[in-house]
Amino acid sequence: MVARLVIAAPSSGSGKTTVATGLMAAFAGAGLAVSPHKVGPDYIDPGYHSLATGRAGRNLDAYLCGPELIAPLFAHGAAGCDLAVVEGVMGMYDGASGQGELASTAQVAKLLRAPVLLVVDASSQSRSVAALVHGFASWDPEVRIGGVILNKVGSARHEELLREALDASGVPVLGALRRERQVRTPSRHLGLVPVAERRGEAVEAVAALAEQVRVGCDLEAVLALARSAPELGVGAWDPVRAVACGGLLPHPATGPQTPDRLSKPVVAVASGAAFTFSYAEHSELLAAAGADVVPFDPLRDEELPEGTRGLVIGGGFPEVYAPELSGNEPLRKAVAELALSGAPVAAECAGLLYLSRSLDGQPMCGVLDAEARMSERLTLGYREAVAVSMSSLATVGTRLRGHEFHRTVIEPGAGAAPAWGMHLPERRVEGFVQQGVHASYLHTHWAAEPGMAMRFVERCAG
Repeated sequence: MVARLVIAAPSSGSGKTTVATGLMAAFAGAGLAVSPHKVGPDYIDPGYHSLATGRAGRNLDAYLCGPELIAPLFAHGAAGCDLAVVEGVMGMYDGASGQGELASTAQVAKLLRAPVLLVVDASSQSRSVAALVHGFASWDPEVRIGGVILNKVGSARHEELLREALDASGVPVLGALRRERQVRTPSRHLGLVPVAERRGEAVEAVAALAEQVRVGCDLEAVLALARSAPELGVGAWDPVRAVACGGLLPHPATGPQTPDRLSKPVVAVASGAAFTFSYAEHSELLAAAGADVVPFDPLRDEELPEGTRGLVIGGGFPEVYAPELSGNEPLRKAVAELALSGAPVAAECAGLLYLSRSLDGQPMCGVLDAEARMSERLTLGYREAVAVSMSSLATVGTRLRGHEFHRTVIEPGAGAAPAWGMHLPERRVEGFVQQGVHASYLHTHWAAEPGMAMRFVERCAG
C-alpha cells in the first residue's frame, strides 16, 4: 500500500501547486520515494512535480481515461514509492462542464480512497475561514478532508485568528504559509513557463518551495494523514497487458501481435523546450507495443534518430520557438521526407503547427497545406470526438474523449480527410489525415485507447 494524499482547494489560485510541489520536494529531500500526480489534463505542473521528486509526473484524468482507470493508473505510477502526492485541479468539486463530479478533484480523491489536504487562500478573511472549510468538508460525506493548509497568511496575529476560528471545525490546521514568503514562478499565455525552458531557475524555485513548506507545515502530521489512507485494492495498470489486449480498436485479420513478435521499429518522439506536453504512458505503450522509443529535440538535432520508422510530435510551445524551429532547416526537411514516404506520423497541437507550411510567418515542415498563427482567443476544454478518416492511429468510427488547449489557429482547420469529427462545443471536423500523417489540435490519452499505440507501431513495423 502506498501512503497517499490529495491536495485540493476551494478555487483556482489558492496555492495548490505551491503546496503540492513544496510537499513533494520536502518529502523527497527527506529521503522518501515520492510519486507525483496531477488531476486533469495539465502538462505543465507535472514538469515541476517531476523536478521535485525525480520521477515522472503523471496525470489522473477521469474524463479522458474514464473513472475505472484512475486507481490502476495511480497504482502503476506509484509502484514502489513511500508516498504519493496528488495535486488537484480548479476548485475541489469543479469537474467537466455539465458532467457533475466527473473529472473533479473530489471524484479522484474518492476513487483513490485518499484523504484530502485543503489549501485555503486566507489573505482576505479570518473567522469566515471556518465556515468555508466546514462547507467543503460536509458537502460530500465520501470526501475526507483531513487537514487544512492556510496560504497567504499576513502575520502572526492573522494566523492566530485563523487557527482559533478553525478549532471548532473538526479539521486540523497542518500548516500556514506567509504571504511575504510566496515563491513566484513566471507565467505566460497558457500558464506557468515549463521546467524545460527555465531549468536552472526552476530548480531554485522548487528548492525554495520545499523550504517554505518545511518551515510552515507540520510534515509529520501530513505524512501521518497520508498513511491513514486504506488499502486501495486494485491492480496496477500495465502497458504490456494493455497492448496485448488490444484496447478497443480492431486488429488486422491476422490477429494481435504480442510485443515479442514485433520487430523493434524506431519511433522518434519530439522533446526539448518546444515540445514538453506528453503523457508518460504514451511512450510506455509504444515501447510495450514493440517500438524502440527514441527522444529527439527539434531545436537542436539536425537529423531524426537513426532508423526512424515513425514519428510522434506532441504538444508544447512552438510559437515561442518559431524562429529556432524554422532555422533548423535540415530537420524540417528530414521530417517532410519521412512524412512523404508514408511513414506513420502522429502530431498533436504543437506537432500540428510544426507540420504546417508556416507558423507566424516562419517556415515550418510544409507537410500540411496550412498556415498557423497566434491568436488572442484561448481555445480550452474537453471534447468528444469520432475518427472520420482511416489513419495510422484509428479506424473510422473510433470514439474517444480529448482536450484542446491553445492560443493558435490553423487555416484551413481541416484537410480533405479530417482527423476527427467533434460533438462539443459545436459540431465540426478538425485535423488532417494524409498518407501516414495524423495531425490534430486534440490532445488524447492513449491509456484509454491502447489500440492506438498498437496500431501505430504495427504500421511502423510494416
